Amino acid sequence: MANGNPFFETWTTPFGAAPFDRIRMEHFRPAYDAALIAHRAEIDAIAANPDAATFANTIEALERSGAALEKVSSVFDNLSGTISDEPIRALDRELSPILSRHYSAINLDPKLFARVDAVFQARHSLGLNAEQLRLVERSHKGFVRSGAALNDHDRERHAAINERLSMLGTQFSQNVLKDESDYILLLDGEADLAGLPPEFLPGAAALASERGHAGKHAVSLSRGAVEDFLTHSTRRDLREKLLNAFLLRGQGGGETDNRAIIAETLALRQERARLLGYKSYAEYKLDDTMAGDTDAVYELMQNVWRPGREQALKDRSRLQALIEQEGGNFELAPHDWRHYSEKLRRADYAIDDAQLRPYFDLDRMIEAAFYVAGKLFGLVFEERRDIPVYHGDVRVFEARDAHGKHVALFFGDYFSRSSKHGGAWMSAFRRQRNLDGEQRPIIVNVLNIAKPAAGAPALISITEAHTLFHEFGHALHGMLSNLTYPGLSGTAVSPDFVELPSQLYEHWLLTREVLTRFALHHETGAPIPDALIDRIHAADKFNQGFATVEFCSSAFVDMDAHMADLQDDPLTHEAATLQRIENPAEIPMRHRSPHFGHIYSGEGYAAGYYSYLWSAVLDQDAFAAFRETGDVFNPELAQKLRDNIYAAGNLRDPKEAYTRFRGRLPDVKPLLEARGFA
Repeated sequence: MANGNPFFETWTTPFGAAPFDRIRMEHFRPAYDAALIAHRAEIDAIAANPDAATFANTIEALERSGAALEKVSSVFDNLSGTISDEPIRALDRELSPILSRHYSAINLDPKLFARVDAVFQARHSLGLNAEQLRLVERSHKGFVRSGAALNDHDRERHAAINERLSMLGTQFSQNVLKDESDYILLLDGEADLAGLPPEFLPGAAALASERGHAGKHAVSLSRGAVEDFLTHSTRRDLREKLLNAFLLRGQGGGETDNRAIIAETLALRQERARLLGYKSYAEYKLDDTMAGDTDAVYELMQNVWRPGREQALKDRSRLQALIEQEGGNFELAPHDWRHYSEKLRRADYAIDDAQLRPYFDLDRMIEAAFYVAGKLFGLVFEERRDIPVYHGDVRVFEARDAHGKHVALFFGDYFSRSSKHGGAWMSAFRRQRNLDGEQRPIIVNVLNIAKPAAGAPALISITEAHTLFHEFGHALHGMLSNLTYPGLSGTAVSPDFVELPSQLYEHWLLTREVLTRFALHHETGAPIPDALIDRIHAADKFNQGFATVEFCSSAFVDMDAHMADLQDDPLTHEAATLQRIENPAEIPMRHRSPHFGHIYSGEGYAAGYYSYLWSAVLDQDAFAAFRETGDVFNPELAQKLRDNIYAAGNLRDPKEAYTRFRGRLPDVKPLLEARGFA
């Protein structure tokens, strides 16, 4: 079975990176089979240990278990999102219930839980350090929230629900990917290209050629491509056609329709939450977050929604007036908002996307993200070409500290392709740990930027540059982690805290020091003019009503869906929520339910999409701390940020961690001011 299979070998590649040049599709299933057997044997040995339960033979032993399974799953999970061809999708569907049963059996093992519970009950008398005590408490809570304290009948039902939810989540994700990858908007002739900037065309031509339409242009359902087209195209009919296709992903009525999946998912989540003693899934989910309960979440959303909606309505009137000034005889529609708001931005601030994009070259923005990491945390990045990659577009960098010591490997997968899931994310090929020796992490960022023609620069929008910095903030959270136990390391924190390192990092993108160094004209090399930087900052609050409404409507739908039993079709429920909050019809949800992967492809952000807004309060308040010092790279504050946020993982309760950095809990005022609402 081990013959020629890299997963049964010790990897001798630099830093023990996965040997992607040798890994083949046929290697995964044998590796999973062997790893599952090995992991089960490790768990059985812990549960059956005749010695009294101790931290070392129970909690620490659990942290050591599953190495072979993590080795194969970390590779497969990343590939299933980035090169998701049919063989990978088929294996993903096959493995999903198997893995769910495997982990349910562990989480619901009564003998194992009895040992974990024994250590938990005695934890204050065991002489544990702060990290060990935190690990015991988090491990015990994880078992309880996974159903370990239930009776036999309820444990069995809990496991069945988990298995079914795993299958539903996989199918939901694959349905959305299929809708996205099957669709293109074909542009045939100059008339269809009206208004599109020159840098948009090479990628559109390449996509058309790839789909068998050489000599034409095409637009995919990648969010970046859609938003670019909606912003620039003067063809209102084509804008409407593309936006409708984007909004209708996952609800086409055929085999990729996700509405039945959503309904079953919500019902199963509610049932499982009630098995665990909660009134609703939302109550269950928020019990283990910084927010703490649904009242706190709804209060925050309402406090931002009200002024955001008010501003959006004012902007709507201005956009309608602009349409009429241009002689348009139509009412503002969703496919018009980005197009006319870009015109309004140009009129108000003498600035537009076409003017800015030449200064935002992808390669230089990557350098900018590295530069900020150097200024704040002393990191140096060097590209490595001796490490195998899973796709030719992927780049690898080694991160070292100021003394030249290895910190992490960083994989950057920046360009969109039909086999890649939409959106952007960070994940790990290997997590940081210091248990049984130092193990430094291998982190990956995935984006979906349109690939330029060969030899041409990849010029990106400010929005895409923000996304790059955002995901790199997540990457630093993984790379700078410095804990003993993997169960607490890196991004293993509550969902409404995990976005703080990423959203905070975005603030440094538009600092004058970063822009003057890295926002260089791609043809002349001239730095972005000071006057243009001033206009960027002046326009920073522009269209914040739209952004707030677009986000909050999705967050309200998410919370409402997980608060009570869903009696209607999910789209009927979605419409009811939008009506209740009086959502402006001209601003669609950022993620409509049938393609809302954050909450239905898995449970990471289910009843938790609000987390981005909660973290926005944190990140605005945190960056205000730097501004208050007069130095956005203040070294003393940067060290506190590293020690208490980026390197600390889940060592402490989020409120304590933030207070250790800031000296107090966050204030919502900087967020409202940043959006122009206060």
